[in-house]
Amino acid sequence: MGDGGVFTIGELARRTGLTTRTIRFYSDEGLLPPTDRTYAGYRLYDSASLARLELLRTLRELGLGLGEAGEALAGRSSVADLASRHVELLDEQIRVLRLRRAVLRAVARNGSRLDEVRLMKNLATMTDEERRRLIDDFWDEVNAGLDINPDFDAGMRSAKPELPDDPTPEQLQAWIELAELVLDKDFRQRIRTMAEQHSAARQAGESMAGPTEEQQQRWSGWTSAAGEAMEAGLGPESAAGRALAVRVAQEMGMPAGQAAELLARGTDTRAERYWQLLATINGCPPVPAQVPRMEWIIAALRAVG
Repeated sequence: MGDGGVFTIGELARRTGLTTRTIRFYSDEGLLPPTDRTYAGYRLYDSASLARLELLRTLRELGLGLGEAGEALAGRSSVADLASRHVELLDEQIRVLRLRRAVLRAVARNGSRLDEVRLMKNLATMTDEERRRLIDDFWDEVNAGLDINPDFDAGMRSAKPELPDDPTPEQLQAWIELAELVLDKDFRQRIRTMAEQHSAARQAGESMAGPTEEQQQRWSGWTSAAGEAMEAGLGPESAAGRALAVRVAQEMGMPAGQAAELLARGTDTRAERYWQLLATINGCPPVPAQVPRMEWIIAALRAVG
C-alpha cells in the first residue's frame, strides 16, 4: 500500500483473494475505474475502490451478470431489486435441478433406455404452464366441433397436473405416463368417440351434465356387488352374475344387451388410468380401479341378453 491508502492491482488481489487478471478485467470494463496512475502508467486504487471491489465480488458470486452488477454499482438499479430478480431465477433453477434429480432417480430405478431417458428429461423439465397447456390441447382436440355440456367440459378440464418442485419418482413417472397417454393417437380417438356419443345424446335432448347422485349410488351398488362376486371367484355367467345383470338392466330401464353396449361405450382402462395418474401427480388419494368390475358387469349383461 502506498501513501494515503493507495493500492496497486497486486495489492488489491492480495487483500481480496481475486486474481490480478480478474481485477484488471473489471477495471477495463469500467466497473472498477482507477483513482490515479503512477508515473509509469500503472493503475492505482483507493480504499473506496477496495470496498467497491468487495461489493462487486459479492454481486458476481450471487450470480449477477457484469451489466447488472454495473447497474447496481452506478446506482441505476438497487441491490434489493436485483436480488429479488435473481431469487426468481434461482427458484426456477432449483426447480429444474430437482426435476433432473427425479429423472435420474427414475432412470436408475427403471433401467431406462437412452430414448426413454431423452423423453423423460424433455417431459420432466416442462413448466407448469406447458403441462397445463398440453392437457387443454388434448381436450380441445377431442371435443372440437361437438356439443359438449359446458359444466361437464369444465369438470374434465379442471384437473390439471401440478408436479411438485421436488417430485417423488412415482410422481415423475406418473407425469411422463400421462403425457405419453394424452399424446397417443389411439387414446385421443377413443376419447373422441366418447365425446361424439356425449354430443349425440345432447342432440337427442339429454343434458349430459354428469351422473346424478342417484346414478352414482346405483353405480356404486353395482360395482360393489361385482367386486364381492369377483373376490369370491364367481364368473359373470354365475348365478350372482345373472342376478346382478337383471338388476342393472332393470335399473337402467332397458334390455340387458342394450345396457351392456351402453356401459361398454364409457368403460375404458386408459380413460380410468388418466384420472389415476392425475391423482398420483397431484398427491391426491388413489383412484380405485373400477374398470375390471364394470367389465365383469358388462360380461354378465351380455351373458343374459
